[in-house]
Amino acid sequence: MKKIVKVEVLEDYKIDLTFADETKGVADLARLAGKGVFSLWGDYSEFRKVQIGSSGELIWGDQIDLCPDALYLEITGRHPADVFPAFLALSLHSAPARYSGNQTKGDDW
Repeated sequence: MKKIVKVEVLEDYKIDLTFADETKGVADLARLAGKGVFSLWGDYSEFRKVQIGSSGELIWGDQIDLCPDALYLEITGRHPADVFPAFLALSLHSAPARYSGNQTKGDDW
């Protein structure tokens, strides 16, 4: 699991992140603002209250938390199997026996 060690709030719902492995980047969270649980961010001063939780996740009080792994993937543009090789192995082992990799949405598997 990736761990955020530093967060800085920028303008327009962007956050500058630094991870424990020294990876740095900016995540744009504007697409979330005002929707569902993220309606809290309708008040930008609430968005600015972001903190780093005990597991390296981003938290806004007890109302919102964002997974550091998802944010890492977003800022690096990488895929889960690239960053977490066990993910691919687990996915392949847990797929139904009749899965061939050629199914399309709607296929019964």
